[in-house]
Amino acid sequence: MNLPIDPPWLRAARSQIGVREIPGPRHSPGVMGMVQRAKGWLGIAVHDDETPWCGTFVASCMAIAGFRPPRGAIGARAIWWAGWGEAISSTGTRPPLGSIAVFTRAGGGHVGFVVAVYENGDLDILGGNQANAVNIRRFPRARLTAFRWPPGAAMAGPAPWANAATQITDGNEA
Repeated sequence: MNLPIDPPWLRAARSQIGVREIPGPRHSPGVMGMVQRAKGWLGIAVHDDETPWCGTFVASCMAIAGFRPPRGAIGARAIWWAGWGEAISSTGTRPPLGSIAVFTRAGGGHVGFVVAVYENGDLDILGGNQANAVNIRRFPRARLTAFRWPPGAAMAGPAPWANAATQITDGNEA
């Protein structure tokens, strides 16, 4: 059996697992480092770790992987990612490992990377600002808006099947 190979942006994302916000007036050096790496992508000023940062996390990983932001990028906003790169069908069972997944939720959206798929279609997403940290959480497929793939990048194999132990998200992505 061949194990899936992480694309470079997913390797960058995995290296950030455990980074979390700091409550109060101090700000997480890990989150603020993402802001610095992603500043060309953000399209808005970000000065703290209280600003929703899931899009900043994805932009930072793309920057580490060598992708350049397109003109007019507003990567700090989760929903912006639904129009970036190449569209991937959301009707198949397993998107490529490392696909960018964009979700809707009351009050906004969320974005992260696909790392596994459940038999019912739910997705394990490696993302930032998931319960105020970088981690892997389970998201219902019903919330999915789009799958995207970085322009010009070689397509990865399908995401692996997930095990049932991952906690389903409670909607705390902001």
